Parts: sequence; C-alpha cells; structure tokens
Amino acid sequence: MFDFMDLEFNDPPPFSSDFYIPDAGECMRCGQCISGCPTFRLFQIHEETPRSRLRTISKILVENLPVSAEELQHLNNCVQCRACEAICPSKMAYGQLFDAAQTKLQTPLNSLAKMAFYLIENKKSRAWLMPFLNVYLKSGLRKPLQKTRLLEKLNLANAENLLALPALKPLQENYLAQGTTFGNVALFTGCIAEHFDRETLLAAIKLLNVNGFNVQVPAQQSCCGAIHQHNGQTATALIENNLAVFNSLKVDAVIHVATGCGAMLNEYENADFKKRLFDINDFLLANWSETLKLKSYPLTVAVHEPCSQRHVLKNSQSVHALLQKIPDLKVVELADNQICCGSGGSYILTHPENAAQLRNLKQQIIHDAKVDLVVSSNFGCALHLNSNDVTVLHPLILLARQLK
Repeated sequence: MFDFMDLEFNDPPPFSSDFYIPDAGECMRCGQCISGCPTFRLFQIHEETPRSRLRTISKILVENLPVSAEELQHLNNCVQCRACEAICPSKMAYGQLFDAAQTKLQTPLNSLAKMAFYLIENKKSRAWLMPFLNVYLKSGLRKPLQKTRLLEKLNLANAENLLALPALKPLQENYLAQGTTFGNVALFTGCIAEHFDRETLLAAIKLLNVNGFNVQVPAQQSCCGAIHQHNGQTATALIENNLAVFNSLKVDAVIHVATGCGAMLNEYENADFKKRLFDINDFLLANWSETLKLKSYPLTVAVHEPCSQRHVLKNSQSVHALLQKIPDLKVVELADNQICCGSGGSYILTHPENAAQLRNLKQQIIHDAKVDLVVSSNFGCALHLNSNDVTVLHPLILLARQLK
C-alpha cells in the first residue's frame, strides 16, 4: 500500500538519509500501530490510522501527487503522539515524516496563528503581554466576557479557557547550590511554561540546589521550536539561538523540565549540545544526594506518562524511581498510559473537540484509579488534564514539597 521506494536511482532522496522508511511489503499487518492510535480509538475508521496517514504522506513527499481535503483533514487530525513509531516493528520514522510533510504543504496561517507564532518567537513581547493577562484574570471580567460568546466568535475561547495567572518577573540568572557544590547546570525553561509553569521551574531549581548544583537560567534562550516544526513552520532560528546560548555556557549539563520540550531538544543535530542534555528526572535520579531525605506522604499517586516521555525520551521509569524516595508513598502506573491524553502541544487549540474527547477518556481512567494525586512530567498534559475533580502536578513539585 505504501510505495515509498518508487524513486529513480539518481533522484535525490526526499528525506534525511539517517532514518529508514519501510515500504508496503515490510508492513507486518500486526495492527499494533492501530490499537495505540488515539484518533482511531475516537473514530474507528481506517482513515484515522497511521497506515492511512503514511499513504497520504507518501503522496506528498515521494509521489508529488495532490491530496484531497479529506485526506488532509485525516492527516491533520493526528495528535503526533508517535505511539505508532515507538511500536512499529519496521522502525517507521513517523515523527520526521509527518514534520517533513507539513513543511512541504506550507499551509497558510490565519491571523491568530501568526500572532501566536510571533509571541512564541519573541520573548520581550510575551513578557509585555503578561501584566495585561494578569489584570484581566483578576478583574472579574472573565465570566461575563465568556457569557457574551465574543471569544468564540474570535476563535479565542479555547485558548482563554487554558489561562492561569502568569509569573510576571523573570527568573534569576543564577541560583547557588546549598552545601557542597558538585557542579554547574543550565536550565531550559521553555516559552509558555516560563510564565505559566513557574512552580515546576522553581521546584527544579530547588531540587538541583539541594543536591549540590549551581543553576544558570540564561535569559537569551528561546522556545525549543517544537510547535513551529510540527506545524510546518521553520524552527531554524529558534534552534540556532538555543545552540549558541547553551553551547557557550561552561556547565556540566543542560536540563529540561517539560518532556515535550525535551523531545524536541533531543532531536537537535548538534553533538556538543546533545551530550550535555538531560531530562530533569534522569539527572536527579543519577545525582541524588544520599544524605537528602524527604518527608513521609502516605497517599497514592498515579504516574501519567506523556507521549513525549513514553514514546520519544523513553524514561518513564525515572519518575517512578524518584517518587519512591518519598517515604510511605504508593506509586502506581495509570492504566492505558500508551494512549495520548489529547494535549499534543498546539493540538488542544487546533482540534479542541478531539482533544476534549481524549481528555475525557483519560480523566475517566484517573477517576477509576481512585488515587489521591496524578503526576505528569509535561506541562501541556498537566494543563490539559487538570480540573476541579483531577489534580495533576509535575513530580518535581511533589518532591520539592516533601523536602525536610
């Protein structure tokens, strides 16, 4: 079905040569990619499967054939969870194929999307906007404005629903270790998370400090580029800026806190950067001080595994091991962790109905688990899943709260 290899011998390859593209005969028809696909779970049709999307991607990238509006819709319904890639016996590089197809399609952006990309790219403009959001959220205007349905007409309702009070002051550039110093690290803060997930970033700094590490937070860093790349926009400037900033620092490690950012950072093609790049969970587990003890927490916590962690970073075990350092804490794995919660970076804004259905499925699993708390190592997932009935924290926040 997927004739990816129908290229003339002298034709330039349409993709990077460092990953492998299976052809039709190598598809083992195992069905594992279908059973793990969140949109197939929602729609139960062949068009919402990785195999069908690969056929569309082949038409775009290899065959140079036009794709129908329906094919494009099914392709764009993809949450980009990469569960199919992680489980495929033929080693399909789905994430890179999807991004390459989006880049070639060059779908025009509407005015709201242009504004969103601009704010992601421009740190000063984001910082300028935050006080206005703060005033709006504290003013009492939110509920009356929501009732007017003006936000829906402007296509801003979904984004507005996700708003929380932002941090207004920038982080310090340096945080010194407590006690004996074992090294120096740099913290990658991300773009949106820098304002809206400040508690997690401060927890990361605190845990690194008490384990003997000085933390630098370079102000010149930028967004990782994931949202741009997954939506067919160029992330080159953002990537080059981050490489220049972090490679210039005399640090032992570059630490990322959100797994969504980490998945993108791990795909930067720069050896000097990658050899010093660590997920916060892995780094703390490897460098936890034997003298550091935590307070008891006699409750049950479920670990939600973000797709970026489970399918790309593949280090979920580090979260379980870290949480075991809290005395009397019972740690359980959330059922159906292989199925995406629907967050998917910008997916919650571009496909709100699909995202809501997947969130409802995940929240029902959380209710059925009868746990006291849920932890997730990705800001977007926690933001998407949190509700009046479900509390989702980054595991770092729980660990920092239990410091003696």
